[in-house]
Amino acid sequence: MNTIRRTLMAALLLAWTAAMAHNNEDHGKKPGAVKKEQKAWGIAGDLKAAKRVIQVGMTDNMRFTPDRIEVRQGETVRFVIRNSGQVMHEFVLGTKPDLDEHAALMVKFPNMEHDEPYMAHVGPGKTGEIVWHFNRAGDFDFACLIAGHYQAGMVGKIKVVAATGATGDGHSGHKH
Repeated sequence: MNTIRRTLMAALLLAWTAAMAHNNEDHGKKPGAVKKEQKAWGIAGDLKAAKRVIQVGMTDNMRFTPDRIEVRQGETVRFVIRNSGQVMHEFVLGTKPDLDEHAALMVKFPNMEHDEPYMAHVGPGKTGEIVWHFNRAGDFDFACLIAGHYQAGMVGKIKVVAATGATGDGHSGHKH
């Protein structure tokens, strides 16, 4: 019983420490201060390289608009994420297994937050941004991982069309 109590206290202390550290952080993302780490779904992008802006809306009905996005492999996108709800929401890029795992942690530690280049925490009535370079083709996901939101269906899909394959989207003008 004592071991369980000590383990629980250690976990609570760790969660409280993380929350306190998070509360003291400056949430303004500074251009150029982004950690670039290759992920299965791409890598943090440079704002100067973003040729396309995708507006994403979040609401308290636990939905994203749009909830399906298509990009081309090699494309750098600036996501502008607007929270028109009354509660905090977030936009997190990832794979379904990564998002499932993170969502389960968020249920256990609801105050846990991270500052990664593929995440945007957006307060009520606020706007956030992510600049992401999709250098790998495939089907990926995005979600709000705040406890209960993911479970309520606040998810979306991103299809990254391979650069070598025809997209069938009618775009032409590529010089060969």
